[in-house]
Amino acid sequence: MARQDRAIRTRQTILTAAAKVFEERGYQAATITEILTTAGMTKGALYFHFPSKEDLALGVLSEQDQRLTVPARACKIQETVDVITLHAHRLQTNPMVRAGVRLSLDQQAHGLDRTGPFLNWSRVIVGLLEKAREQGELLPHVKPVETADVIVGSFAGIQAMSQALTGYRDLNSRVSAWLRHLLPNIALSSVLTSVDLTTQRGGAVIAEIEHDTEDTPRPATDP
Repeated sequence: MARQDRAIRTRQTILTAAAKVFEERGYQAATITEILTTAGMTKGALYFHFPSKEDLALGVLSEQDQRLTVPARACKIQETVDVITLHAHRLQTNPMVRAGVRLSLDQQAHGLDRTGPFLNWSRVIVGLLEKAREQGELLPHVKPVETADVIVGSFAGIQAMSQALTGYRDLNSRVSAWLRHLLPNIALSSVLTSVDLTTQRGGAVIAEIEHDTEDTPRPATDP
């Protein structure tokens, strides 16, 4: 068990270092040597977990995609908003998420499969929109698959603009403004009257998740 725990810590240390370098340099300019120096690891330790730079990048992409689960909401449009604003909040606070997004949008990352995050995001949004449609929350013309692609693509542009202009400092206000413009074309006005689109929503969601996690009983262990 101690050896397994050590391997998990080593892997996480390497991923954290890789995320830092990928975020700063991009995929093409990042080197294994710089990642090793940042991690304080040997080549053997790194290659045991990640045989190549591509594997490291895929590891970061996968790690940032392990999104915290938003609590289920009675209103699925609110749940959709919460998924989006939580991700925006994590972009501002989590280097692994920022590195994953940098890699996802890095058009110079030749040979790297960057489709995973986009496909996963679309799948999540499609599922929420389909439930919203079943509950009568959507306008008649809305097609969940088509609308999910619009949401995922436009969010990518919003966050990229925020990163370029302010280093994500204004991301919450940009996301709030974007949702206020977008959602009236997706959801019934009667639904939107009760949906929280404020700039503080992402922080409130993560505080709720952390509170629920603290309150979850831990399994008993043998003495």
